[in-house]
Amino acid sequence: MKTRVAYVTALFGTLLGLLFGFYSTLDYAAHLDRRLHDVHCSFIPGAAPTSEAEACRAAMYSSYSALFKDAYWGGIPISLFAIGAFSFFLGFGVYLLIAGPKAPKRSRVFFALVGVTPLLVSLAMLTISLTQLGSVCKTCAGIYIGSTLLAIGAVWGALQGAPVSAKQGRPGVAPTLPMDATPKPSGVGRLLPLAWLAVLGVLTLLPSLVYAGQLPDHRPYLAQCGKLKQAAGANDKLLKLVTPKSVRQATLFEDPLCPTCKAFHDRLVREEIFDKLNADLALFPLDTECNWMLDTALHPGACMLSRAVICGGDQARQVLDWSYENQEALTLAGKAGKDPLRAAVQARWGPALINCVDDKRTKDTLNRHLHFASSNSIPVSTPQVYLGDLRICDEDTDIGLRYTLGQLAPELFQ
Repeated sequence: MKTRVAYVTALFGTLLGLLFGFYSTLDYAAHLDRRLHDVHCSFIPGAAPTSEAEACRAAMYSSYSALFKDAYWGGIPISLFAIGAFSFFLGFGVYLLIAGPKAPKRSRVFFALVGVTPLLVSLAMLTISLTQLGSVCKTCAGIYIGSTLLAIGAVWGALQGAPVSAKQGRPGVAPTLPMDATPKPSGVGRLLPLAWLAVLGVLTLLPSLVYAGQLPDHRPYLAQCGKLKQAAGANDKLLKLVTPKSVRQATLFEDPLCPTCKAFHDRLVREEIFDKLNADLALFPLDTECNWMLDTALHPGACMLSRAVICGGDQARQVLDWSYENQEALTLAGKAGKDPLRAAVQARWGPALINCVDDKRTKDTLNRHLHFASSNSIPVSTPQVYLGDLRICDEDTDIGLRYTLGQLAPELFQ
């Protein structure tokens, strides 16, 4: 009975892994149409997708969500490998459940050994989520939980002893050998674990191979999102973000309180792309205090923080990084009013920078940034990125970022 309970546990974990892996892959594949979609981000399998899924989007857009991002738009999502592996574990687990204690020991040991591999991968991905992304997506957590149950059930099943005959131990009666003490397997039997391992490898790779073979060619779309009408001049007073290894000119339109800008900025830094850009920064706060192109403030306080970045001078990059690193707290301060946000800025950068923030010349500089955006008909959303004068499509700044930059600016990866 314990053996069967063990494999029921393993099968339950396998089904969880399959379900959450399926929804993760479904979200990834949905974005191949180059549009933005809601994503599944719930501990409940089958829950409706939602737009309130920042942690799941961060995971999906990160460099850790897929392999071969340089070769394919979006890469090959690692959830496909999970689907293939869990499919094998499902079939093998059903066999062990039906066979129960009659299953050969080599099959139970093999299942235990390979059944812990998803847990090892999950622990590695969980570590990356906590240390690199700063959050754990619920869909990913579902796979982690399924992997844990699979490992527990597989190891538990292997530890169960084989049954013995009721006659064993009776006086005058020779004990019946345990099932696992039956004659040793033939040469073919010894090769079975290698055959099972080969099947596991094939099933793990098969979904990704099918996916790669069906991916559309995105290259014709990469350069179809417009160009800058006029290059930045001295009168526009854009900020020069000096980087140590600049190999490609770029113009960035960013808002210090924009979560998407923060995620995009973090990806550029994490993938060692930002330091290879000779970047002109145009601040584009989505805040009605200074931005006349808006009817409603999307990020209250963004105008003040934008002026703080301008006042950073040679430290403009550091002020911008600080704004992104503390974005959640600064957003709350901005919604609470000018005074809390002003106090937060002053506490970090001192009264001299605050005096500069209120200076008329600083406000004029920010106004020139906004006029530069208006003159170039920049969409009222952030971030916006231009390589030279070529605009990077919004859909190419998320899961397709590395592929797009590799096609349009290969020198960034040399």
